[in-house]
Parts: sequence; structure tokens; C-alpha cells
Amino acid sequence: MEINAPRLMIAGTNSSCGKTTLTLALLQALKNRGADVASFKCGPDYIDPMFHSRVIGAQSRNIDLFFLTEVQARSSFARHAGALNVIEGVMGLYDGLSMDSDFASSYHVARTLSAPIVLMVNARGMALSAAAMARGYSDFRSPGLVRGVIFNNVSGALYPSLKAALERETGLKALGYLPPCPECALESRHLGLVTAAEVENLRGKLQILAARAEESLDMDGLTALMAEAPPLERPPAPQKREKTVRVAIARDRAFCFYYADNLELLEEMGAELVPFSPLSDAHLPEGVHGLLLGGGYPELYAERLAQNRALLGELKAAIQSGLPTIAECGGFMLLTRAIDQWPMAGLFPTQCRDAGTLRRFGYATLSAQEDSLLFEAGDTLPGHEFHRWDADDPGRGLSAQKPSGRAWRCAYASETLYAGYPHLAFMGHPKAARRFIDKCLERKLRNETIGY
Repeated sequence: MEINAPRLMIAGTNSSCGKTTLTLALLQALKNRGADVASFKCGPDYIDPMFHSRVIGAQSRNIDLFFLTEVQARSSFARHAGALNVIEGVMGLYDGLSMDSDFASSYHVARTLSAPIVLMVNARGMALSAAAMARGYSDFRSPGLVRGVIFNNVSGALYPSLKAALERETGLKALGYLPPCPECALESRHLGLVTAAEVENLRGKLQILAARAEESLDMDGLTALMAEAPPLERPPAPQKREKTVRVAIARDRAFCFYYADNLELLEEMGAELVPFSPLSDAHLPEGVHGLLLGGGYPELYAERLAQNRALLGELKAAIQSGLPTIAECGGFMLLTRAIDQWPMAGLFPTQCRDAGTLRRFGYATLSAQEDSLLFEAGDTLPGHEFHRWDADDPGRGLSAQKPSGRAWRCAYASETLYAGYPHLAFMGHPKAARRFIDKCLERKLRNETIGY
């Protein structure tokens, strides 16, 4: 069945040009107008979708063409589309896996989803050069999908001249501008923006941004551009299984990096996700058959986590007893001997330290030589590393290889465990999720047999 899913992509000339600020301003303005709006983020980023979700009141989704095929990406988008849809790009418009291609770039996603592109140009300190930059980005690939331009960090007095120059020199439409807004700035740290839960008065900042959008963006032009996107094929709704296993999931300020589609897939396969907080809960939830420890910022809360000795001991004992466990990045760090000087669960005899720079950053394909919780020998699964804190021994249970060819050993893997720095994407490779759920079912049946 075909559906209309009006949409556009907010792409940028480069990282830090203002894409997230513009996306939040547009989302909040559309919500204030009463629109049913959905949002999506290109690439593997966890934090930007958290901000999107705070605005729209629903899960924002990642669309990542390293994790998904083009068919899977269109299916995921169509399945979660709203009446209006905003897709935030990643890095610069054509930045993908390598200098050799635009694969998995914002442009690749826009082409896959047939989404018109609005290019964000930070025009601070620029005049006619802003039009030249926009023309270069528009003409770089065929088909040229850039349909409009929004200027960042310009004044209302300068905008008419920029608009006239852009439309005269390029034929592209100027769709507004955002003036400098220091009171709405979002703080950053070593992995990018702070998380949405940490921003003081986020709701007030979003409303200021929405007011700026109504004043300085061509809101009617943007919604008209969305409507020009062609229909998409909506896939049939998945058949959800009865909830058969309970899976504890760490969710608090220290552990909050999860892909919505990963969790949705586990739920469709029969998992009831039971949240708990390693920061404040002394015990795991009762009667669980599996465990998810996602990424986040445990290094910021290491002292507090170290003080929760009851839970740390319970985690170690549960995993040693065979509780099926997926621990990614920050979740893996929680299971090591220590983060800096602060003692953690001690399941792995290695310590995590601040490396001072990103380690093994980027996409990698994981492959297995032996069977384990998520892998059969010979299986591969796409993943992504994004961390500055590193372990003395990050594990050797799997092989990882970047698209460039660089390879290394990573992670701890056993029949009931995956623990390592790479974040994994199940949505394009559901076999791994199925193996996890099957192992949780085995745990449940064993517990029932011996009378737990």
C-alpha cells in the first residue's frame, strides 16, 4: 500500500553548521502548529534523536545505510512516518564512509527516501560566497536534490541581500535564516552534545527556537516542499509475539544510548523490557531472563556507580550464572574492574581510562570465528564505536574491520554474553536479536524447571 509521507531533509555543509538547532526549531514550530510530526536522524548518533524525541513526544529513529539496506531504510521510514517528517542529516551533505564515495551520507539517505534537501549554510562572515557554496553543494551530484537553503548566524538586515543573491545566482530558493541565539545554545562535551535530560530549561529553549523559526523561516514554503515528496510503499505491520521473556534494561542518565528500532525489534520478538537504574537501584528487577546494558556516560557518574556495591555484585553474579547479557560500550565499562580509580562490577579484569581522544572511532563490521550469544561462526554484524574512554583490554572474542581495511580484535563473547565497545545494529540483521531472545527463553525454561 502506498502512503503519502511529506518529508524533507535538513542537511549541512559540514558538522557544527547548525543542523540540530534548525531541526529542533522546525520540529517545535510544527508541533506548536498542531502537526503530527515524526523525526529521523541520519547515521548512528544517539544524542540528537533524544532531543528530537523531547520535542515530538515520540521516538525519533535512526536511518543508517551502513546498518540497513536501501529497501530496509525505506521500509523503516514508511513504517514510522507521521503527517509531516523531518530528517536531520549527519556531518556534511556528501560525507559518507570514505573519501571515495558518498555511501551512507546524508545525500545517500535523501536519495534513498526521495526526500528534498534543505541545505543549512553557516553564513557568518560571508556575503556572495554563501551563494557560491550553496551552488557547489547543489551541483556536486546528479540528481541534485538540494531544493532550498537556510542561512545560519545572519541578521534580519543581511538576509534579504543573501536571499536575492542566492536566487539570482543559483536558482535555489531561500527558505529563511536563523539569527544568532546564544541563550539557546546546547552545551557540548567529549562525545558531542550533552544529553537532552541534562539541559536546564530545555523546554524554554525549544520554545525560543520555535518563536525564532516562526519569525525568520519560511514555514509555509518548508511544508509545501515536504508535500512534493513522492508516495512510499508502506510495509505490512509486523506480527507481534506474546510477551514471553522479561529483559532488564539499564535506563538512566549514565546509560541511555539505545537504538529505538533495536528495542522495538526485541519487543516484537516477545521481550518485555523492564527498566532499572544502575545509579539508584540496589537490585535487578525480579524474574528477568536477560539483560541489556546500553552505552552512555558512565565515566561522568563513576563515583556514584561505584558506591552501588549491591547492584554491581548482583550484576556480576547474574552474568556469571548465565543470564544472557548484551553490554555495549558504557555497559561494558560497568562490568570492568574499574573506571579510572572507581571500582565497578569486576566481571572483566581490565580497567577503563581516559585516552584523551576518540578510540577506534567509526563504523566497523564484526565477524565471529566461533559461536556465541549473538553470532554463529562466520556471521557478520555491523557496528559502530564512539568512545574516548578505553579499556586496557577491550576483549578478543570477535574481529572488527573498518571499511578502510583496518582490523582489530574486540569484545568478550560467550554462549550467554556479548560485552564490548562496539554498538550493534539488529534492525538490519534480526538473526542476532532472535538468538538473544532464544537464549533468554532457554534461561526462563531452565529457571522454571529447577523452581526458581
